[in-house]
Amino acid sequence: MTSSRNEPAPTQTVTPSQAVTPSQTVGPFYGYALPFARGGEIAPAGDPRTLTLHGVVRDGDGAPVPDALLEFWQAAPDGSRTGAAGSLRRDPATGAVAGRDGVAFTGFGRVPSDADGHYALRTLPPPADAPYVSVAVFARGLLHHLYTRAYLPGYRYDALLAGLPEERRATLIARQEAERRYRFDVRIQGDGAQETVFLEFP
Repeated sequence: MTSSRNEPAPTQTVTPSQAVTPSQTVGPFYGYALPFARGGEIAPAGDPRTLTLHGVVRDGDGAPVPDALLEFWQAAPDGSRTGAAGSLRRDPATGAVAGRDGVAFTGFGRVPSDADGHYALRTLPPPADAPYVSVAVFARGLLHHLYTRAYLPGYRYDALLAGLPEERRATLIARQEAERRYRFDVRIQGDGAQETVFLEFP
């Protein structure tokens, strides 16, 4: 015989939940989908002004990061910032990514680091009013990519560089190794002045 009374629902025992953990990265998968043909060849083929910017991406322990991805943006030598289409051109017959046409200066590059953490970019000198190459770094363990700048020596300091202590400023200035060849290493973490200065944008 069933009761007609409205009996309260049985209470449930709630056990304390575990602490919420931080978000986790998945991958990295940068080397499979994002690089494109001649992604580091920003300078038009044969341009006599071409310079090489290269370096190694390192983690907090100073070890090379073999699967990082770096994106670069810069103004053209004449100061224009519009760039040009062509970085991700596709072959009209096969649909495959054909990459750059070797003629246009797009102002954009995308380069994966190799097994030794090394990257290389061939580009044109930036103008005096924007004397840097903007860099975005994607790497394992990063929930958000990092922004920095690579300044070439010999340019007048802008407000950003002038506002940094000398030892921190040095992490943003590429070192000239030879004519038209510059070294710019990226240290994702580090003690004191070792870590590259990274920028925040609102």
